[in-house]
Amino acid sequence: MNYYSDREQGPKARIHEEITPVVWAGIVGLVQALLDTGSFGAKFPERCLDGQVVCGSNETALAAVLAAEMPGLAWPLETTSSPDGVSWTVQPYAPSTLLILDFLEFVWANVGKPVKVEYHSYQRHHHLRFDIEEGQADFCDDVNRLFSRNGVAYELTPAGQIRRILPETLGDMIARSQFETGDRLLDGLLEESRAKFSDPDPLIRREGLERLWDGWERLKTLMDNDKKKSIAMILDGAATGESDFRRLLEDEANTLTSVGNTKLIRHFEKTQKPVFDSDHVDYLYFRLFALITLLIRKNAPPYQAQW
Repeated sequence: MNYYSDREQGPKARIHEEITPVVWAGIVGLVQALLDTGSFGAKFPERCLDGQVVCGSNETALAAVLAAEMPGLAWPLETTSSPDGVSWTVQPYAPSTLLILDFLEFVWANVGKPVKVEYHSYQRHHHLRFDIEEGQADFCDDVNRLFSRNGVAYELTPAGQIRRILPETLGDMIARSQFETGDRLLDGLLEESRAKFSDPDPLIRREGLERLWDGWERLKTLMDNDKKKSIAMILDGAATGESDFRRLLEDEANTLTSVGNTKLIRHFEKTQKPVFDSDHVDYLYFRLFALITLLIRKNAPPYQAQW
């Protein structure tokens, strides 16, 4: 469903990486509606006492598997909590974002659209069959609409996997870039970096930043065994004769090298400070990715044989 405000003003920017209690409550509402309509009956069938035909969802079986696969997620799903254990301190509540994202993949894997086959008048229920693909597609649409309306930077793909949505312009550059430097190790580092950086888990995204810095150090050595001579040749190729831009590139290369050596990205001495803030990780990643992309693009044509 495309709401009027989205059509007139466009969708909200997808920048929020924490799922709020409001969004979590919406997810809980979706799942409860699925449970009420028997949409988990294909995997967790409630059977009619007269003939064992599926007539709904077995909530007990669903809850048991959920408890085993989603440690820490209570069933029935909770949307409020009481830190002091008393009713008048109840507050809106949401589990950790990563747990919620895992839960959405769990739901997708177990949902199906119930189709009424016949009405059983004695038991006063319908016998059901299930369209798995349609049920999964509907669930994707519902979840992604909640995320879009609330500016959440994730989406549930048609394959049932959560994907992080990168900022539009830079995300498009990362998604479309293809690295064919001729150095298989460098290409592998950069591809691994891209994959990790799109992960919903902030720790894995930080690993993506580390891989990018590994690629940066590898890139510096590709033109010559002497690292200083090699990076000078690479910067010359990227500057295309513009001396002012050559100085800018050298300043940027030196700054980013210093960041890698002091921010617990490449080394692990006690004097180094880690980068934990997700926005800071994004900033450093985009900054170095833009430089690496430029250097590869500008140097690949004339130096294809060496690279």
